Amino acid sequence: MLSYVAVVVVAYLIVLFIFWAFEKQLIFFPNYPGRLTGDWKPTGLPLEDVWLRTADGVKLHAWWIGGERAEFTFVAFHGNAGNIAHRADVYRFLRELPANVLAVEYRGYGRSEGSPSEAGLYRDAEAAYDYLVRQRGLAASRIISFGQSLGTAVAVDLASNHPIAGVVLEAPFPSARRVAQRVYPFLPGLGWVARSKFNTAAKLSRMRAPILVVHCTRDPVIAFPLGEEVYRLAGEPKLLLRIEASCHEEASLVSPAEYHSQLVVFLSRLRAKS
Repeated sequence: MLSYVAVVVVAYLIVLFIFWAFEKQLIFFPNYPGRLTGDWKPTGLPLEDVWLRTADGVKLHAWWIGGERAEFTFVAFHGNAGNIAHRADVYRFLRELPANVLAVEYRGYGRSEGSPSEAGLYRDAEAAYDYLVRQRGLAASRIISFGQSLGTAVAVDLASNHPIAGVVLEAPFPSARRVAQRVYPFLPGLGWVARSKFNTAAKLSRMRAPILVVHCTRDPVIAFPLGEEVYRLAGEPKLLLRIEASCHEEASLVSPAEYHSQLVVFLSRLRAKS
């Protein structure tokens, strides 16, 4: 019996070590379905290629998408797999509010240089914010931090460190540890050995901007209760939009009218607050 327990414990520790050793490859997916796949010149989307330089010298690619009569600008942080070319429809949806969009490509993703890491993604967000404020001359009270899935952790980190008009989180999660607990309940130590924390829950208390949480109730990647947890932890003012569908980053495609209406309400509140 003791030898059996010993084998199980050793096997468990080996699994944790493998995750620790290959964490970056298991968390970030810049090459799925292909680093440069997608339509880089989407029809009907007036985009401008922008190049940013981070504080640690990494060159990033981004899209500036101007909106006619735009009052607010979304700085958009996409989810884990793929690149900004795969999210053209999302940016089109945001632009039609109307609004400007700065779609940021993380280091190691798409046409950006470097290799992804949690700290690196936060530096990428800082470079995007600096570009909007310094080069575009935008007021912080007109910038909205928008994140999807993995990008929600980036959006909150930015908003916890800078003045910002508002935050929109689509399919958020409280932390990497909470996701690991839900997805791998049979590996209780996984969240503790992970070096990437993405601890949105700890940063929400430092955030002063209004927040809109959008989550599909049958999300196959980030379970809806995790989004509800983020909403509960967020301070007022806040809104929650439940999309009664099976989707992850596709809420604007699955339920565009409902999502659009909620964004209009959210923007009107930001306008009144300013």
